[in-house]
Amino acid sequence: MRSVGELRTQPYGWWAPAVSADDVAHAGVSIDAVGIAAGGVYWVEGRVKGDVLVRWTADHGQCEVLPPGAEPASSVHEYGGGAYAVDGGEVWFVRGDDQRVWRATGAAVIPITPMPDRGEDRHADLRVSAQGMLVCVRERHRAGQVVNEIASLPADGSAAPRVVAQGWDFYSSPRPNPDGSQLAWISWGLALMPWDGSWLWVADLRPDGTVGPPRLVAGGPEESVCQPVWSPRGQLHFLSDRCGWWNLYVHTGEGTEPVIVIDAELGVAAWEFGYATYQFLDGGRIAVLIQEGPRHRLGIWHPDTGQLDPLPLPYTSIKPYLATNGQQVALIGSSPTQPPRVALIDPVTAAVQELTTPPASLDPAYVSRGEVIRFGTRDGAYAHAVFHPPSNPHCPAPAGVDPPPMIVRAHPGPTANAQLRLDPWVVFFTSRGFAVLDVDYRGSTGYGRAYRTALRGHWGVRDVADCLDAVHRLAQAGRIDPRRVAMTGSSAGGYTALRAAATSDAFAAIAVRHAIVDPQAWGQAAPKFQAHHAETLTATPSPSMFHDAQRISTPVLLVHGGRDAVSPVQQAQQFADELGDLATLIIFPDEGHGLRHPDHIQRALHAELAHFRQMLEP
Repeated sequence: MRSVGELRTQPYGWWAPAVSADDVAHAGVSIDAVGIAAGGVYWVEGRVKGDVLVRWTADHGQCEVLPPGAEPASSVHEYGGGAYAVDGGEVWFVRGDDQRVWRATGAAVIPITPMPDRGEDRHADLRVSAQGMLVCVRERHRAGQVVNEIASLPADGSAAPRVVAQGWDFYSSPRPNPDGSQLAWISWGLALMPWDGSWLWVADLRPDGTVGPPRLVAGGPEESVCQPVWSPRGQLHFLSDRCGWWNLYVHTGEGTEPVIVIDAELGVAAWEFGYATYQFLDGGRIAVLIQEGPRHRLGIWHPDTGQLDPLPLPYTSIKPYLATNGQQVALIGSSPTQPPRVALIDPVTAAVQELTTPPASLDPAYVSRGEVIRFGTRDGAYAHAVFHPPSNPHCPAPAGVDPPPMIVRAHPGPTANAQLRLDPWVVFFTSRGFAVLDVDYRGSTGYGRAYRTALRGHWGVRDVADCLDAVHRLAQAGRIDPRRVAMTGSSAGGYTALRAAATSDAFAAIAVRHAIVDPQAWGQAAPKFQAHHAETLTATPSPSMFHDAQRISTPVLLVHGGRDAVSPVQQAQQFADELGDLATLIIFPDEGHGLRHPDHIQRALHAELAHFRQMLEP
């Protein structure tokens, strides 16, 4: 990256010098699954060659916990999560190459779940009980059939796993209480997703790993319950959206009582296992992640006053992994100018000790500060977005010309949301003179249950309309050139972008990554976790891009992974054939549902830039 020097007037979209594709590709590793145990802070780093479990201690700093090749990575639901657990000085982890549970003691690692005689057994959401039992979610693949259940086994692997809970389509969050005498868990069934409706159960946990009859605590088809956590005193807490927001409740044994009830989300959509958006501190205090649209805050709840006090931290985005040793909170925080890092927080003074330093960081001078906007929709509702104007101190805005071109981005999921954190992809384009708009269309998280469920039966309709209305709002304000607007999206967001191309002439270019093309075909090919997602999202019959390809007159760039297990590459290939000369398809044979290799990230960025410049040229 070149430093700021002489100012030059150049057309929007052609500004230089700017953040390079290499800067973006090497902007830092991903960080997830932070935990505290045995005097150390743990987290998982996603590197080019795979995930690595890292431990930090005050005396020795950082070190890798597992030997080379022992990657902690679960494939349950394909999205995984909860791939390790720490108790004392020992670590249990799901090994990425065989999906068995292994135990690490010192430099040795040994498997504690057997190799299946047929098919594959996958594991996730590991927990060790006070009675020495390991509990987890197990997903068994046999002859095309997938069965999910909760299993338990001695933590030393001395006996085969027992099935603790079965019969539901999905399970998550097996959580033993402090003395190991009870077990809580979550279940749900097709065609629900866990953020649509789920059930919380509790049962007695016996020393041999079996359980007594389960008792229903909360939940139902129109109530999403998640993240059961036992307090140090042995009271079962959980999040529920029964009041319209994911708020915190406690089960007293005689009933359920609210703990924290506010008009904000204290939970997130459970795409992965192991999320933890609240944790218990000493003295009955609770550290909780508060989400209001794209903004995140860390709050401390005080039992004596019932007050929830936000801490003044330098982070606007906090990943849904909180951990605590009772006196400190470990989290993964970021801001519009800084990528994610692991930090220890003092909940009394708000003092921050950052444990990681990104290997490379983008120059803040080039970073566009996102502006949160709320706009009216054509049907009388409201939607939300984050607008990133062009930003490059080397290149002032051209005088006397039209406003800048804009790239509209639809987030994946579609149950996800835009966040106020540094996004190298955004900087790559805003530093060149493009505006970028991240639309939190209806269906996004962070705005309560009613907003989240507003996309049911309307996927490909309301999300598209919200994106178009956001463009109209900015064009009316004179902030963008409505004749030069492109759209992009990944996964479900790619479907939104393709639907926009088929139903509107507002976009001069479309670029999608790992896009879902046909919801019905996607449901037949997608993993069990998502196979029925489209049933609640779309009207019947589901609108297929194969049927509407002839309605598209906009050039489309498609980027896809050859090993994509969520959105099979064959659908992208077939759709590109339907589009003919309008389509450009780039396949990375060794990539899955996302790009990890720096060379591939750079190639995709260069292709997207060339595509947008060609179609949005003044």
